[in-house]
Amino acid sequence: MAEQHTPRSLIVTFYGAYGRAFDGPVPVSALIRLLGAAGVDAPAVRSSVSRLKRRGFILPARGADGAAAYDLSEEARQLLADGDRRIYGASGAVPEGGAAAGADAGPGGAWLLAVFSVPEEERHKRHLLRSRLARLGFGTAAPGVWIAPAALYDETRHTLERLQLTPYVDLFRGAHLGFAATAEAVSRWWDLAALAKRHEEFLDAHEPVLRGWQSGPEPTPEQAYHDYLMALDSWRRLPYADPGLPRELLPSDWPGERAAAVFAALHSLLWERGAAFARPAP
Repeated sequence: MAEQHTPRSLIVTFYGAYGRAFDGPVPVSALIRLLGAAGVDAPAVRSSVSRLKRRGFILPARGADGAAAYDLSEEARQLLADGDRRIYGASGAVPEGGAAAGADAGPGGAWLLAVFSVPEEERHKRHLLRSRLARLGFGTAAPGVWIAPAALYDETRHTLERLQLTPYVDLFRGAHLGFAATAEAVSRWWDLAALAKRHEEFLDAHEPVLRGWQSGPEPTPEQAYHDYLMALDSWRRLPYADPGLPRELLPSDWPGERAAAVFAALHSLLWERGAAFARPAP
């Protein structure tokens, strides 16, 4: 299946990878140049920026020279900080200012349970709760009972507070004590076959890129920027679909470790070199 890199997703990925290193807001002209290098034309950049502004992800600002620019909102900065821990922590590739977080769950370890109840007259919030918990990587243990590794507590709390959903949810931390083996239970809580397929699709798209750079000439800054942005745009969704389940609870042929290793190698090889292209001109 061909990968889909939408303009809006690439802009968010750019801010996560390089935009926060700008000294102040990112000028519109820089966004157009840098997204152009990823194959996004100027009208698509402007349209996607408008949608992100309406969502409150970015805020209009002025650069040092008075030119139109965009800065991240505080909510967006929190989202990207949470993303650093999830996206880079899953692969061991931690960017400047990022923080890694490993899974804290196992056969006798800790799990995070989210139990919610929403009145029928507010059922739209029930749908929002389910969709956000799923996007955070929670599995379903029972109707209204969602489960994830306990390391996701902070990010879950931030998300529920930001969406004003805390009155409907109780969070618990605990161990799985039976009666089925935990590995068997995990296979019910998550669709592991679907998760494995997503890892394999990432490998199909980006492992050849890694091999090409490892065996060929060093990439130019623009090549490094392009290939890293594409890899990150694909990878950043995986640690949310796959919340970092302990290895001993997964099938023996699980492709997640290999996918994480490929992303970590691409990060090590391309990120800093790509920053030379993304960095604002003096």
